[in-house]
Amino acid sequence: MVTCKDFLRELSDFLDENVDPAVRRDLERHISECPNCWVICDTTKKTIQVYKGMEAEPLPASVHDRLVQILDKQCGKHDPSV
Repeated sequence: MVTCKDFLRELSDFLDENVDPAVRRDLERHISECPNCWVICDTTKKTIQVYKGMEAEPLPASVHDRLVQILDKQCGKHDPSV
């Protein structure tokens, strides 16, 4: 029997159709019986479809600079000239 935790662990491969057919049947049975996992699967699938349909947008320089500063701090670097 597939649990919600099992389903979530396999979700990415399930959506990419990279699971064994027997496992896929078990996962499909689970989401047909579990409304919470069905919502997670459906929402994730729709989010991927929306994301794939979008065109890439350049990251504004100010956002890039802030992101680099945060990452530098998280990695232990504090030199703002990096």
